[in-house]
Amino acid sequence: MKKIFTICFILTSLFALAQSNYTLSGYVRDANTGETLISANVINAENPIEGTTTNTYGFYSITLPEGKYKIAFSYLGFQDQIFELDLTKNLELNVDMDEGVTMDEVVISAEKEAKRKNVESTQMGVIELPVENIKKLPAIFGEVDILKTIQLLPGVLSSGEGNAGFYVRGGGPDQNLVLLDEAVVYNSGHLLGFFSVFNADAIKNTTLIKGGMPANYGGRLSSVLDIQMKEGNNKKYAVEGGIGLISSRLTIQGPLVNEKSSFIVSGRRTYILDLAQPLLNGSDFEGTNYYFYDLNTKWNYRFSNKDRLYFSGYFGRDVFKFRQPKRDLFFDLPYGNKTGTLRWNHLFNDKLFFNLSAIYNDYNFQFDGGQEDFLFRVFSGVRDYNLKLDFEYYPNTVHKLKYGANYTYHKLTPNTASATNGEVDFSTEFLPKYANEIGLYILDDIRLNQKWSINAGLRYSIFSQIGPYTSKLTGEEYGTFESAITYTGWEPRFSFKYASSKDLSFKGGITWSNQYLHLVSNSSSTLPTDIWVPSTEIVEPQRGIQYAVGAFKNWKDDMYETSIEVYYKDLQNQIDYADNYVNDIAREVEDDFVFGEGRAYGAEFFVKKSSGRLNGWIGYTLSRSERSFPDIEDGRWYPTVYDRRHDLSIVANYELSKKWNVGGTFIYGSGRYFTPIQGFYFIEQELNTFYGPRNSAQLSDYHRFDISFTYTPKPDSKKAFKGSWTFSLYNTYNRKNPFFINYDTETDFESGTTTIKGEQITIFPLIPSITYNFKWNQK
Repeated sequence: MKKIFTICFILTSLFALAQSNYTLSGYVRDANTGETLISANVINAENPIEGTTTNTYGFYSITLPEGKYKIAFSYLGFQDQIFELDLTKNLELNVDMDEGVTMDEVVISAEKEAKRKNVESTQMGVIELPVENIKKLPAIFGEVDILKTIQLLPGVLSSGEGNAGFYVRGGGPDQNLVLLDEAVVYNSGHLLGFFSVFNADAIKNTTLIKGGMPANYGGRLSSVLDIQMKEGNNKKYAVEGGIGLISSRLTIQGPLVNEKSSFIVSGRRTYILDLAQPLLNGSDFEGTNYYFYDLNTKWNYRFSNKDRLYFSGYFGRDVFKFRQPKRDLFFDLPYGNKTGTLRWNHLFNDKLFFNLSAIYNDYNFQFDGGQEDFLFRVFSGVRDYNLKLDFEYYPNTVHKLKYGANYTYHKLTPNTASATNGEVDFSTEFLPKYANEIGLYILDDIRLNQKWSINAGLRYSIFSQIGPYTSKLTGEEYGTFESAITYTGWEPRFSFKYASSKDLSFKGGITWSNQYLHLVSNSSSTLPTDIWVPSTEIVEPQRGIQYAVGAFKNWKDDMYETSIEVYYKDLQNQIDYADNYVNDIAREVEDDFVFGEGRAYGAEFFVKKSSGRLNGWIGYTLSRSERSFPDIEDGRWYPTVYDRRHDLSIVANYELSKKWNVGGTFIYGSGRYFTPIQGFYFIEQELNTFYGPRNSAQLSDYHRFDISFTYTPKPDSKKAFKGSWTFSLYNTYNRKNPFFINYDTETDFESGTTTIKGEQITIFPLIPSITYNFKWNQK
């Protein structure tokens, strides 16, 4: 670690000793709320190659030779600003930007630079989703959902009908790094995955990286979903919320110290079964209930232009209670996430930005049930303590250097089960597993000239399973923090861009990644009952290499963005359950794993229109995802459950008038693979199931059309309070899409024959919904 940081600081010093230039730095903010703007463009309007973008905290730094410049600031949806500066010394300039459009010719040029990010940026497979655009799309039960929106992008697949889980480019559900203000979210779904845990009213920015992830991210093989919460309005108080058929939400934000400190608190809760309680009284299900809730909160304080402090937290819970009083039967199913992030930003100088983060996250699942004298309980969970140091250095307009380190202490609790029947105890308890994980990284985003730019990075990861632990292989005992086994890995990251013209560029990249935590599911989609396990002496880390190339072109004065990306993934040490796996709480799950390899490859086509009354996108993916395990059918390559050969999404939003807006989505996908039941047989008069080859059958194709209308009664009102209505139809033409196949048997004991009947189960017909949304802003 010392050697790597020594190299970083030597590079920093060499850049500083280069020619005598001057630096312009500061923050870019929303003039109305004081929120910092992420990825805002800062360019020399007379030479756009000389430019930069703001970081996650809205900070920018651009170093230029002495002289007079027109510096343009642009951000989509905001009025661009031009400053004429005589750069004869280092300057600090904080810029507040207003919403709207400006018609100045120079500013229009800056706005075009913002729209050309897909062509100009070095990275490929990176998509930013503004929350306001997400809110315009149709949603099931009226619940705006970030994860369901990213499923509409090429290369991203849903894990099931109505499910918020997702797969990226043929990778497993555990291979996606989901971050909320830098805290890892281990379970991103409510209602067994049908809704995501992210309340859109509390979210500021969402970035999906599905191509070559830069070196500052690690621990997963497939993708990064980086979500930042709002900081809170530091100029005036504001309230917004919504009332829907199944849930309501409320967000309050405002200044604690005007323009220095602010807060935001956002809550959401469902209540559909609360309202149904009178109908359940006296029935066989009296006392049965289900609800989930989320609470997001954030606070920040600016001590000076050099020091800022942030604290953000999330607490979410699902509570399912099932009761049958007449049978004396009950079970409770509570599960959820807790996260907390404390961050300190510091500017060492106008070129060197530093962030220190202390992060806590906790996910746990619990099941309590029983009938009469029999009681049963299962518990599992993951808890992390994480410390991160990140440096960003801006020596000039050619280089943008990042380096840092992070340390995570993991505690993973496998299934801990206890059961009693009267005075008889059937408890099985496995000790938690502990691990240390360390990551060191350095990367440089280099803009060589107008045509060529590269992003080169290197990450080194260390993972140690530590005690207290007793080896299953040798019986050796390890004390607290004593290393039982250690894995390491170098992870080079490289991507390039060649711009053949201002509207056309070609990109490519290669990414090596290691993954030390694993989630293996025995179902078609992730469930809260699935268990996270660490790399151990039995379970080796997953390792992967992704190759990708693509062409990116803008048309008609940047009105249309288009891209074609082709990728190939080589995956090692993949994990699955053996064919004869039976869930047995008396065994640790890792004892039933089998290990093999995987491959995924495909092509993604994307067309996007982001301006005008009609906007949206069309995404199409042609892909394959396969696995091979020596212990499953002698290593036969078979498709994964998330292998979808064809996937098409069409998303459109049209402004009918100032009062009416209509949005629609159409989805088509090849049917999901599954392992069919081929027959039954008797052993000692006990019926047993005979399955066909792994994932050798396919459900019928999936397709669906959703539509929504948003009505704003007084769009031009200057009053503090504003409201709007959203009417939506999910599955408009009532397509009976398959959720799973249910098998039933009929046995003729006289002839000894058994007939198998498979029935397609559909759960979501046409679903109408209505939501009232409101906002209040202090005048």
